[in-house]
Amino acid sequence: MKIMRMAAYTLVMVGAIVWGIVGFFNFNIVAAIFGDASILSRIVYSLVGISAVYLLAAANQEECLCDCSDTTEHY
Repeated sequence: MKIMRMAAYTLVMVGAIVWGIVGFFNFNIVAAIFGDASILSRIVYSLVGISAVYLLAAANQEECLCDCSDTTEHY
């Protein structure tokens, strides 16, 4: 699950950067690379959206991303 969560974070960050570029420079880098409304660009957008939903669903879970469970003390 740790790998899946890190992949989701990476995809969401890439999606945020892409939308930032669209907002600031009016340039869609995904459309420029894969073509406007192509199947590949739709796959990229879908993966980013699925990753965001996964992270929202997993937000309530208490999962540490590091290996610190044996050294963490609760006060």
